[in-house]
Amino acid sequence: MYFLSGWPKRLLCPLESLEQPLHIQTDPQRVFFAVLSPSQLSIWYCRPSVLIVSYKELPKAASQFGPYKQAEWRSDSTMIAVSTANGYILFFEIPSARDKYLYEPMYPKGSPHVKGTPHYKEEQCAPSLNLEMKKVLDLQASITSLQSMLEDLLVATADGFLHLIHWDGVTNGRKAINLCTVPFSVDLQSSRAGSFLGFEDVYIRDMEYCATLDGFAVVFNDGRVGFITPMSSRFTAEQLHGVWAQDVIDGTCVAVNNKYRLMAFGCANGSVQVYTIDTTTGAMQFSHKLELTPKQYPDIWNKTGPVKLIRWSPDSCVVMVTWECGGLSLWSVFGAQLICTLGGDFAYQSDGAKKDPLKISSMTWGSEGYHLWVIDGNSSNIKPERDANNEAHQFGILQFHFIKSALTVNPCMSNQEQVLLQGEDRLYLNCGDATQAQSPRNTSVHSEHKPSRERGPFSDGSLDYQGLSTLLGHRHWHVVQIHSTYLESNWPIRFSAIDKLGQNVAVVGKFGFAHYSLLTKKWKLFGNITQEQNMVVTGGLAWWNDFIVLACYNLNDHQEELRIYLRTSNLDNAFAHITKVQADTLLLSVFRDIVILFRADCSICLYSIERRPEGPNPTASIQILQEVSMSRYIPHPFLVVSVTLTSVRTETGITLKMPQQACEAESIMLNLAGQLIMLQRDRSGPQIRDKDNNPNQKKHLPFCAPVVLAQSVENVWTTCRVNKQKRHLLEALWLSCGGAGMKVWLPLFPRDHRKPHSFLSRRIMLPFHINIYPLAVLFEDALVLGAVNDTVLYDCLYTQTSAREHLEVLFPFCIVERTSQIYLHHILRQLLVRNLGEQALLLAHSCATLPYFPHVLELMLHEVLEEEATSREPIPDPLLPTVAKFITEFPLFLQTVVHCARKTEYALWNYLFAAVGNPKDLFEECLMAQDLDTAASYLIILQNMEVPAVSRQHATLLFNTALEQGKWDLCRHMIRFLKAIGSGETETPPATPTTQEPSSSSGFEFFRHRSISLSQSAENLHSKFNLTKTLSMPSGPSGKRWSKDSDCAENMYIDMMLWRHARRLLEEIKLKDLGCFAAQLGFELIGWLCKERARAARVEDFVFALKRLHEDFHWPFPVIPASSINSPFKNGKYKTAVGEQLLKSQSADTFVNMEMDTGVSNTPRSRSWLGTISSSQREVDTVSSHGPHMQDAFLSPLLSKGDECSIGSATDLTETSSMVDGDWTMVDENFSSLTQSELEHISLELASKGPHKSQVQLRYLLHIFMEAGCLDWCIIIGLILRESSVINQVFSIMQSSDIDGEICQNIKTGLYAVDKWASTDCPGYKPFLNIIKPQIQKLSEIAEEQVQPEAFQPVNPSKVTEQVNPRAEESRTSSGHGTNPQSDGGSSSVSRHEEDKSKTEDEDSLQDSSYDCIVS
Repeated sequence: MYFLSGWPKRLLCPLESLEQPLHIQTDPQRVFFAVLSPSQLSIWYCRPSVLIVSYKELPKAASQFGPYKQAEWRSDSTMIAVSTANGYILFFEIPSARDKYLYEPMYPKGSPHVKGTPHYKEEQCAPSLNLEMKKVLDLQASITSLQSMLEDLLVATADGFLHLIHWDGVTNGRKAINLCTVPFSVDLQSSRAGSFLGFEDVYIRDMEYCATLDGFAVVFNDGRVGFITPMSSRFTAEQLHGVWAQDVIDGTCVAVNNKYRLMAFGCANGSVQVYTIDTTTGAMQFSHKLELTPKQYPDIWNKTGPVKLIRWSPDSCVVMVTWECGGLSLWSVFGAQLICTLGGDFAYQSDGAKKDPLKISSMTWGSEGYHLWVIDGNSSNIKPERDANNEAHQFGILQFHFIKSALTVNPCMSNQEQVLLQGEDRLYLNCGDATQAQSPRNTSVHSEHKPSRERGPFSDGSLDYQGLSTLLGHRHWHVVQIHSTYLESNWPIRFSAIDKLGQNVAVVGKFGFAHYSLLTKKWKLFGNITQEQNMVVTGGLAWWNDFIVLACYNLNDHQEELRIYLRTSNLDNAFAHITKVQADTLLLSVFRDIVILFRADCSICLYSIERRPEGPNPTASIQILQEVSMSRYIPHPFLVVSVTLTSVRTETGITLKMPQQACEAESIMLNLAGQLIMLQRDRSGPQIRDKDNNPNQKKHLPFCAPVVLAQSVENVWTTCRVNKQKRHLLEALWLSCGGAGMKVWLPLFPRDHRKPHSFLSRRIMLPFHINIYPLAVLFEDALVLGAVNDTVLYDCLYTQTSAREHLEVLFPFCIVERTSQIYLHHILRQLLVRNLGEQALLLAHSCATLPYFPHVLELMLHEVLEEEATSREPIPDPLLPTVAKFITEFPLFLQTVVHCARKTEYALWNYLFAAVGNPKDLFEECLMAQDLDTAASYLIILQNMEVPAVSRQHATLLFNTALEQGKWDLCRHMIRFLKAIGSGETETPPATPTTQEPSSSSGFEFFRHRSISLSQSAENLHSKFNLTKTLSMPSGPSGKRWSKDSDCAENMYIDMMLWRHARRLLEEIKLKDLGCFAAQLGFELIGWLCKERARAARVEDFVFALKRLHEDFHWPFPVIPASSINSPFKNGKYKTAVGEQLLKSQSADTFVNMEMDTGVSNTPRSRSWLGTISSSQREVDTVSSHGPHMQDAFLSPLLSKGDECSIGSATDLTETSSMVDGDWTMVDENFSSLTQSELEHISLELASKGPHKSQVQLRYLLHIFMEAGCLDWCIIIGLILRESSVINQVFSIMQSSDIDGEICQNIKTGLYAVDKWASTDCPGYKPFLNIIKPQIQKLSEIAEEQVQPEAFQPVNPSKVTEQVNPRAEESRTSSGHGTNPQSDGGSSSVSRHEEDKSKTEDEDSLQDSSYDCIVS
């Protein structure tokens, strides 16, 4: 509603006066303010804040009168009455010196400001005034209170008298009334001769006149409070009658709110009691209380001292309260707290030191509530000091700046979804960037509104809806600076309005108006300034499509008018549509195509508005539809806060039969001083059918008698949009009720168009509390938008040495933040409390698509759980089971429960799961629904609520399911969890993994930091694993790997599960999944494959395995082109040289890189394979060489690329083959004579390869199987890659002596089966099989003659190392002058030699750890 902005300012006083101010009072128009010092009266101008005139009492007179105490302005600002301590009243006249001004603005040359404009000088310069003492009146008693009342001045004195004095000071007009003769009673209905005050020494301490109640709110010196009203027009003791407020006995001060007819009484205990007058009995009726709560202000809530001052804002929407001990607090009219300076940054410095609260001796609101003038009571004991420039004095007057909601003055803004705040020179909007919000708009206002999820983020389903992202876009405001030319002659801004789409704003100052487009970022002002200065907007303004509708008073013709201006045309009366209106318009509002006016004669006028596209500028025309007189129901027109037309009505049955009537203007909502009154159309009479009559006729249905819907209403929101999916929310009425929170008047619909129950009400009023002050309601999105004050401390920027502390140190800098809140869970809960579960379900299903709907369910469950589980008394009818049952209707049930449980403390879990079900059952439901992440959350709950055995059993279930589904992150967490449970059983906390050291377990590293990775980008994966490494891996060197026996058992248990899963993947020939599994979980694949070589890692059916690999890696089957019949490639000579080289070249770097950073494999047995691979390298080289003429062609590019790669860069692996391009240039030089058909063949070779990623993955697996000695798998991968060098390498290993004959036999049988299959089903493989045929024949010879005793002899590690060294040297030289195209073999063996060395170092530790396991 109102928000503090920036820092306060301190006024500088130009006069050399040592007196501190003690009282400040603005005049009724809030243009001037009077400042009283003990012997001085000064008049200041408000904007700019300059001193106009000062009157200093002579010392002799000052001693006679005594110090000045209070001042009161006459209603026309021409006189001031000042009371003094010795019982005198001094009347001062303020004659205005005509056409004399103290200050004159100076404009630069060439500036467009014209001095000839009317009202020019008054607006911009402080007028010259004089102060003359006209009369002195001696009342011979101390004066306690002064109050201006119409043409009279009412004075209360300490001798118990009330004096009524004419402003002209005519003595014979004085009437003194003795309070003892005024009868008081509890209400006006009780006997006329009520009890008198009865005490001699009772007098009025404070009083204020209330025009709309026609009487005085008074506070007596004994703390009692009451209300005195004249029973007739004559103001005499016999005609006065008073009523008591029975509950207040410690009153200190009073302030009245004329608009809402409220009396706020400050009390000695620091609270403010707000009363109103019951219109039927005349008794004082308690409305609400303003008090600080111990929850929000634990330090200060009962230490504030008595209330010192209460001041209502000029628009009567907020009240400012201050206490004896200091501090300011701001409250909305019905008690919502907006600001309090007794806590937070106001009360504490940035170093935590407590500040003294600001003590206030007097305060008054400035024009339109943009400023609050405050006299700083703290400064009264400090002598004012000279400033450095010796020109002006520091003065104890502070000016606080406020920003307020447009709803305070222009309530027709309540049917909008934007938040609009207005400051004195700028506007704050919450809509996003208007340029994005543009969209081809549907011009039909009645168009069907699409559900909000179908719309784009910025498009609007109907003319008047902005997307959620636009309204909630970001935290910052869109600030629009008001045009300085308009502002300087029309300050202050009185009204502002924004259009439905949030693209245009209009503002109204003292005269005229101006509007601004957020799309073009330009203001439009009246071209003719005389037209602007001749109109005063009286009833606010509103947007209707592209038109601005406003009610104004024409100063020239002295005529009330209703005007409509087109936004796109120039701002000129020539383009406006003007209608004359009978009486002053107080309020204006627009509903669809109807304008509704509320006038000063208490009548409501409805006009229809329509667009006329005539000529270049379209205009709008208006015609009157209906007038409704409300004078019977409204005691005073000023009491009407807002008036709106809505489609809301109590009878919802009509809506079902005739949905088109749902959007018609059905009822008038009138906020009468906080009472919401509804006038419905009377449909009880004979209905007019549309086709029989002029369609305008139906609008003339009369209105029924008014019904009061709610009390204490500050704002009302309703919408005219229609959305069949969200009828509950769009046909509801939203009310803001101050301290009582919000209320919603919700329609209740029978389900599936069934006949409604006769006993079921058509609508229901549901109250709910929210934590923010609501400024707008987003109907479809079930959100309330608001704003909140935030503070920033800057006191550290200033040194404490300055003579007078800076305001920047005393006060924090205030900013206004945007905020929003979900309210749906409150409504669902209220419906469930009232046994309206069916309605709650309908409402919830309509909102289930909202992005925060899961959060809504969670909030509802959480709030009910907290309330009921922590309640001290037993709850007779608990709501939690109902809420739990309600949530089960939604698929998010399991998630909601577990999220709620994890956000509440453990002590409440039993209560929660007693209502929602056993967590074990819920866990199993999650597994059945394949919702593993939620199941993992339930596991944490089971771990806390059940014995470890149960949680291990459930964890195992989840771990196995996660393995099957490839949820690797979850698997890693489950491994850690299972280990933690194991260590928990021996009552040791799970060890926090430290950073890993390279160890014999670094098979993890081998997969973890692969440059050949299974991820798209090796670099991303590398960084990802570095982050997650510490989560799931055991720590420390291998010898200390398992700290406890139980730990070891736990690890064996986990390893068994991992082995079982790996075996299953291999048996089902899911190599891709196996690679993923190993790389993601750090599974020691090579060691495991060595153990399983003769079991799970054997290939039973080569053909089936080959087909599965093709399918798994999306690898195309090879095909034979027609031209290959007479191609040179058919003999296989070029095939191995060119084709194979091209296939290999792009991954040659891959292998170098891979072998350079390979970690050490885990099993001693696998080292023998390294030895044999490097030893057989020379044979492979000679087998695959094909004559000297090809060496030069391929040597240089491969070596250079190899060198680059050996650095270990992973980037080129993620790119598509950059190496092939390098090779093609070399091919060109030597094979420029290739025929067309040969080139086709080469391109076909390239095309028949699979995706690059699959190729990298296959080579990775090939390397693993090679190291593990699974030669049958190496053969299959060699076949699919169609690389004879791989096959040759395998065969040369098999020719060494330590190979199991069974393996050879298996490979031979498999290859023959593949050959047979290729002959019949896949001839594309035949050329490649022909190339390797001689090798197969050689193999069959070996297989027949091989005897296998030595295969089982142990290998001596040192011997292998000795063997390897010389061979490494040889192969390194061969890579220098190599004869083989696959020239990277040398470097590969070097790296293998290195890892061999590291392996021997680590071997002992590995054996130790194995020994530990066996012992355990």
